[in-house]
Amino acid sequence: MTETTETTDTAGTTETTRTTEVTLTTTADERHGAGGRDIVLVSNSVDELGGITSWSHRMARLFSERGHAVHVIGIVPAPEDRRADLGDDLPYRTTTLYDAHPPVLKPRRGLKRRLDLVERRRRASREAGMRREAAKLTAILRSVRPGSVVIVTQVWAMEWVALADTSGLRVIGMSHESFQTCRASSRFQRVKRYYKDVDRMLVLTREDADLWIRQRFDHVGAMPNPLPFFPDEPSRRTARTVVSIARLHEEKGVDLLLDAWSEVAPRHPDWVLRVYGSGEEEDALKAQCARLGLDGSVAWMGRTDDVPGALRDGSLFALSSRGEGFPLVLMEAMATAVPCVAFDVAPGVREIIEDGENGLVVPPGNTAEFARRLDELISDRELRDRMGERARIDIQRYSTEEIVARWENLFALLDR
Repeated sequence: MTETTETTDTAGTTETTRTTEVTLTTTADERHGAGGRDIVLVSNSVDELGGITSWSHRMARLFSERGHAVHVIGIVPAPEDRRADLGDDLPYRTTTLYDAHPPVLKPRRGLKRRLDLVERRRRASREAGMRREAAKLTAILRSVRPGSVVIVTQVWAMEWVALADTSGLRVIGMSHESFQTCRASSRFQRVKRYYKDVDRMLVLTREDADLWIRQRFDHVGAMPNPLPFFPDEPSRRTARTVVSIARLHEEKGVDLLLDAWSEVAPRHPDWVLRVYGSGEEEDALKAQCARLGLDGSVAWMGRTDDVPGALRDGSLFALSSRGEGFPLVLMEAMATAVPCVAFDVAPGVREIIEDGENGLVVPPGNTAEFARRLDELISDRELRDRMGERARIDIQRYSTEEIVARWENLFALLDR
């Protein structure tokens, strides 16, 4: 049921809001499954393109298949140009709290900013809105069984969970990026503030967990991502193609890949670099490609909904990111038997790739070395095949069965 009301905040601003009454009419068997539990996954958005959305819905399906009742909650709707198509066959509920993104606040720097009346009104309005949306979240959480689990995938979403009533529930806070990437961002202080009292904080690798423990977080554990898919038909590695799949954003380092490719392409004029993805840097990257004289050896493929097919048509995969967590696309490439060259930008990269055995790892930002390693694999078909086949075998240690079992063990531990 939806009720429309007008409210006036403390700054005198009147706004119309819609308050949603959340009710669950499912039976106990439908809600909890055979021996399952209620699991609520909370993210910034339910449907925004990106790794965390993919992870959330992957885990929601896996948990549902094992008899758990799953509810995926997003704080805000995804922007139109960043919205993922989730399909119509989701075996779990999804809810988005806000109808539109709340106002973005400016940092409070200086006396003038603190006394700015307009900014004070915006801040008061936003805080009132947060309380309203947190109340919706509380209504949802009150409908689940005591002892059930709330998994918060991003610290921004945790700001709303912290305002909601989570009594009787187990709360897990996750960081899907490396410790060093987090520390270099504004998220670091928010993680320290909002995750200090959760029942368990999870990061992607043991190395990162140890770094958080040094920050006096003694409730940290490591939980890697599950393998997104394991195709029946791997790549034959016969196409003269290097594949990159990444959002066209500065963090993903496609500009670095183009610099490296400018050294490789003249030596291998029959090879092509296929760049899959879209984003705000697309025009700048295409201009860089033209300046480097690479228009004949780089194919801009746009976004793809067929990642397995894109990888199967390639013989090498390039991960040129400036920052990563536990890159799913790296796992996908290895599962497809495509050997990878990646910058060593996170413990997750080093954990997935064993350098020289199932792929090649390059010092961050070293485009000359990246080019050399690409050239090495392009020039040596036997090495390419050996690493590709080894990658497909090794990546199975992150099978869905293995990772879901680790989650089940964690749930049992939190029950004690």
